[in-house]
Amino acid sequence: MVAPLGLIFMIQWMLLFAPVCGAWRCTDLEMPDSPIRNLTLNRRKMEMSWVSSMNFTEYSCSVNTGDGEIKIKVKDTTCMFERNMAPPLHNGANFSVTAVNINTTYSSICTFIPQGMPGTAITNFSCVIYNVSLMNCTWHVGRDAPGDTQYFLYWQNSGEEEERECELYVKDENGRHTGCQFQNVMIKDTTTYFMVNGSSKDSLIRFHDEYIKLYTIEKLMPPLNVTINCDGIQKGCIIHWQRPQISHSSKDECFKYEVDIKHKANPEEKTKDTYITERKNNYSFQNFNTKKRYLVKIRAAGSACLVNTAWGEWSAPLEFGNEEVISPSMLILLLTVVATLLVAVLTVLFCKRTGYWKAAFPQIPEPKNAFHVLPDTALKTECEMQSITPETEEIIVLAEVMK
Repeated sequence: MVAPLGLIFMIQWMLLFAPVCGAWRCTDLEMPDSPIRNLTLNRRKMEMSWVSSMNFTEYSCSVNTGDGEIKIKVKDTTCMFERNMAPPLHNGANFSVTAVNINTTYSSICTFIPQGMPGTAITNFSCVIYNVSLMNCTWHVGRDAPGDTQYFLYWQNSGEEEERECELYVKDENGRHTGCQFQNVMIKDTTTYFMVNGSSKDSLIRFHDEYIKLYTIEKLMPPLNVTINCDGIQKGCIIHWQRPQISHSSKDECFKYEVDIKHKANPEEKTKDTYITERKNNYSFQNFNTKKRYLVKIRAAGSACLVNTAWGEWSAPLEFGNEEVISPSMLILLLTVVATLLVAVLTVLFCKRTGYWKAAFPQIPEPKNAFHVLPDTALKTECEMQSITPETEEIIVLAEVMK
């Protein structure tokens, strides 16, 4: 009972160790008597070696992953598949070595089968480079991966460099690694190797690997220093800019540009003018209307060199031209106000001319002020009263005497 348990633990240890070590040995499948024996594969370097009991002047190596076959010829017992043509191995591959001696062909074939349970490897692996030197890689957890599965990302710029593990992982709500952030990434003319493996206490996790040319995943920055010079007499504008900043090239001829111009008054309308220029840092806009104001934005893409051919980010919209004398909406508002005032004035004039104004607004008489009397009139009244009073008194006296 102890022996079987020990054998089981030994097999589990070997399976766990196999994905970590770079070399993997397979046995020949087709020709037991072939002089080409002991094929060994270093999958990290994509290097295959073997032992030959015969002297051959040339060997032919091949790898087939189902998507196509790659063949190379070498003089010795080692062949290395270059990164720019090496296929990923996470789905398995067939390797073979063939040699010819005196019209007799000898070969040795082996099949690489990735270790681990199906459905435990990551899916949807992707990376993007932005802001010149920052890179983000993301992936999804394998659909059948155990709950305690943890993933680890390794990458290698060239076969001569050492593999480096991610320094800043992105985690999901369960604490599992689902991404990685990189800083100070330098884009080189080599193909970069990415590999994500995993670990779990419950099962062996399959790895996932990819070969990526870093320049193909770079999101280009907007063109820099956009300036516009307009000539109102000739009714034309010259738009200048500088190439976007990238880490691996300083040549202007590596880019093409798309120039997009719209009316500011209606930026959502169909593009007024779109032009793609090759290897030029300026554009002459001839449809310039001196009474209009425009918005221009520019983006870049690679047209040569090792620059991503996908369109990059747009520059911030830049205004140029003159303001419109009056916009259609303002013209409608102004006409409405003028018409309203004109109707009001005509109504007032009509009412005054026909007498309707007095009927509608009769004049209110001003009340008299008893205390406000002219001085001369008051004096005359006082004198008259004085002259009348004595006569009255005299008549009364005479009447009394006669009695």
